[in-house]
Amino acid sequence: MVAPVITGYYRYTDIWFEWHQALSNPDDRGPLKACLAHDALVHPDHPLRKEGVDGAELFMGTLQNYETRLLFSSAQVEYLRYWLHAMKLTKTLIPLPYSDCLLTTSSLRHVSPVHYKTGGDVRSALKQIEKNNKRLKGANPILNTRRDLFERVRTFWADKKGAWCALDFEAWDRDHTVLTEFGWSIVRWDDQKEIQEQGHLIVKEHRNYYNTYVANNREHYSFGESEIVPRVVFKSRIQTMISSLQQSGPLFLVFHDNSQDIKYLNSKAVEADLPDMTFLLPDATPDAGIFVVDTSELFAALEGEAGHNRRSLERVCRHLQIPCPYLHNAGNDAHYTLLSMKSMASGDPLDIQREKRWPRQTGTGVNGAVNGSQVGTGVKVDFKPWEEDSDFSDQEGAFEDM
Repeated sequence: MVAPVITGYYRYTDIWFEWHQALSNPDDRGPLKACLAHDALVHPDHPLRKEGVDGAELFMGTLQNYETRLLFSSAQVEYLRYWLHAMKLTKTLIPLPYSDCLLTTSSLRHVSPVHYKTGGDVRSALKQIEKNNKRLKGANPILNTRRDLFERVRTFWADKKGAWCALDFEAWDRDHTVLTEFGWSIVRWDDQKEIQEQGHLIVKEHRNYYNTYVANNREHYSFGESEIVPRVVFKSRIQTMISSLQQSGPLFLVFHDNSQDIKYLNSKAVEADLPDMTFLLPDATPDAGIFVVDTSELFAALEGEAGHNRRSLERVCRHLQIPCPYLHNAGNDAHYTLLSMKSMASGDPLDIQREKRWPRQTGTGVNGAVNGSQVGTGVKVDFKPWEEDSDFSDQEGAFEDM
């Protein structure tokens, strides 16, 4: 029988520190070590250089215990040993690392490519990964769950399958059964080409219901023309849209703090048909189904929030540097929700993305309590007052730093 070919990933540290030492021929160790040097990996002539990538492509993996590791793919390791022998830099085809070192997909929660432009970037990444793993040791399960969700969304988004549809409803603030608006913003793919759609409906019978406590911005839709439709058309348009999107493969319904909007979808005013909708994302990109993605949860993962605090859409957009005028217009809110999701999902792996967005602002607070005990040093971002509040005086911020 032919043994099956097993592919997977090797820890960067195993390849860099251990592989050359395991070679029986001392003359083979130097070329391998030189080829794996940080500065060599990012050189334009390196054999592992990938076309279109500025620097070295490696992989970031999350183990089952939620720790992260920098990885080489088994394909990269295989190619490197063949290249060294073909270039006559090694006398024989050097052996692969020990099979016990190979991490298969069952050993990993997530894997995604990462790129480094300089050898210094690689060294810094290794230090940052070690620091984050120490901070997350014994982390609150809520934070681990959010981090897991964040990476699954990144993986699904990168696969460019199905449709991602951000939805938002507005209701009269004196009676939430009176729906006044509906907005949507959609990204779907056709042969890997991104297609965007958006819109805003106003319920004709309720257009004279004005809020008392929430901003009245239904007339300020910023991304097209609002449509004023009767209640019956309002209902059928939403039902038809959701039904149509399901034909494209998996449907990801994107909300910001989903509880109220899902109630509206299930209300008599809409009666959306969502029998298979789930809040649990599968291990791999699905081929069908309806899945809920919540940007308040994604941002909580990004900022390292282990508690039950949820950021408002306005605050999330502020921290992601997304301008968001005329909130509380359903069309605008749906658009900003999708933009915030896209900003996070299309970025780097979570810990790298957090550090790029807010350099050296990861706090030293705890991740939360487990069985009454404080654990971990935390990865919570320490936002400054002027980052949190647009009305905070520049002068106040300057004095605070003194």
